[in-house]
Amino acid sequence: QVQLVESGGGLVQAGGSLRLSCKASGSIFSIDDMGWYRQAPGKQRELVATIASAGSTNYADSVKGRFTISRDNAKNTEYLQMNSLKPEDTAVYYCNALIKSRGFYNYYWGQGTQVTVSS
Repeated sequence: QVQLVESGGGLVQAGGSLRLSCKASGSIFSIDDMGWYRQAPGKQRELVATIASAGSTNYADSVKGRFTISRDNAKNTEYLQMNSLKPEDTAVYYCNALIKSRGFYNYYWGQGTQVTVSS
């Protein structure tokens, strides 16, 4: 059984910063790609950023230059540093990871953490 647990969401003023964390635990053999997605009210879930096991990254145009994704493979944890936050960044943020567990690869999701940016 594999779990992803997020932390670090909250309420922040526009221009502020937050750091999200997501720790994977359970029967994990290896973790491949990891990522962050978000879903605002009334909108579809969208990609925010991804990071490969070797460290290459990919960002949505809307967050480039403001958000930084990183990971600590020894801790099975990924992070999302969010700077210069805008009200339009308000959403529930979900972490995601491609994990090999008991011989099979599957995508796993965290429970979501609310980020609210006030103007």
